[in-house]
Amino acid sequence: MAQLYNDFKKLDTKREKSLELDKTITRLEEDVRKLKVDFGIYFNGGTKRAPHEARGRVEATIKRLMDDRNLNYVQRYQLNSVVSGFNSHRELWRRLLKKKGEEII
Repeated sequence: MAQLYNDFKKLDTKREKSLELDKTITRLEEDVRKLKVDFGIYFNGGTKRAPHEARGRVEATIKRLMDDRNLNYVQRYQLNSVVSGFNSHRELWRRLLKKKGEEII
């Protein structure tokens, strides 16, 4: 009976970890979308400073999630699609910053 309870508890923590990873991936999608808007505002002259801090936080989150071995196939697919979109935007931002003559970090 105790073994059954321990197995159930392990299953419950796996579900909790999976739900937490789903929330983190969804939050990452929102952060990438927000970062895209922030860079758009910056390149159109709305702000003086590029959102490099926010970009660094997104990159750190991506690195942490990519190193996580607990992702299932669906989560891995979602994460890869978010990272792919972020990488294409990052390349665009790099080119625009270079064209603008700013330092690329």
